[in-house]
Amino acid sequence: MPINRQWLLAARPDGLIGPQNFTYTETSVPEIGTEEVLVKNLMLSFDPTQRNWMVDRPGYLPPVEIGAPMRAGSVSQVVQSKHQDFAIGDLVQTTGCWQDYAVVTPGKGPMGVNKLPPGVSPEMMLSILGITGMTAYFGLMDIGMPKAGDTVLVSGAAGATGSVVGQIAKLKGCRVVGIAGGQEKCRWLSEKAGFDAVIDYKSEDVSAQIAHHCPDKWDIFFDNVGGDILEAALNHINLYGRVVLCGSISTYNAKQPEPGPNNLMALVTNRGRMQGFIILDFLPRAMEAIEQLMGWVASGDIVYEVDMAEGFENIPITIQRLYTGGNFGKQLLKIADPA
Repeated sequence: MPINRQWLLAARPDGLIGPQNFTYTETSVPEIGTEEVLVKNLMLSFDPTQRNWMVDRPGYLPPVEIGAPMRAGSVSQVVQSKHQDFAIGDLVQTTGCWQDYAVVTPGKGPMGVNKLPPGVSPEMMLSILGITGMTAYFGLMDIGMPKAGDTVLVSGAAGATGSVVGQIAKLKGCRVVGIAGGQEKCRWLSEKAGFDAVIDYKSEDVSAQIAHHCPDKWDIFFDNVGGDILEAALNHINLYGRVVLCGSISTYNAKQPEPGPNNLMALVTNRGRMQGFIILDFLPRAMEAIEQLMGWVASGDIVYEVDMAEGFENIPITIQRLYTGGNFGKQLLKIADPA
């Protein structure tokens, strides 16, 4: 009989998360009940928000319990089914957690259970067509509301979400400036993703470079980073500028709460708007984003990068890459091939 390998949350994070927060175990493969489906996980998604799920405080999802498998999005294959809409062999996207096998119930859970569209690979489903791609699409289009001629500033621009934000903005007739870390990422944004200008926060004065590359200031700031980067950006907001708060990865691993930006009055002076959002609110419209993104990828108007790790044993090390800047593009990990 197969075993079900699992990585369990062993300790709440204090600073940078890593292998010390998890413990490995093996258990039997669970049995399914009426209307349930047993899936075998093939590929896992790694997302900055997973750090927030590990903290014992209220959030948009309940925290992961100590001793429970770590929550994660996955592409999986159906191996048993007692649900009429799912057959053995179907490839699905769901929340499979850090384990080989998971029991899922269609219509329930953070992401539900969704079949992969024909011709869509697991990599595409967990990157450009998954949560990160939809986050970029709805965050920019619904919250940022771009207009042709706008200047769009993007932090975390080489990440899975930020890189797509910038490319959609270009398709909408905007001028796009990205903020990223390191020459390789900045070069990719300029040469492959088509950004108009890129700021390397590791070697340049961010505020001074925003002023240089946004001489007429910016109209939309799509922020994945928070902290000092957000403060630097607010110095250059245009009248009626919009700040789209997607994440704050620079502060997730802080042992003490980081001080907030000291220049929020810039929003008042410039009649600006700052709004956060959670992609779960937009899931009923998921196909709108998926169809648009599939078209842009097929036409070559949007490119994307996947950083693929492999091996179940490497899961705790892989998640750490998100917070050290080690990943380039969407961080995924392959567990198995489909049968």
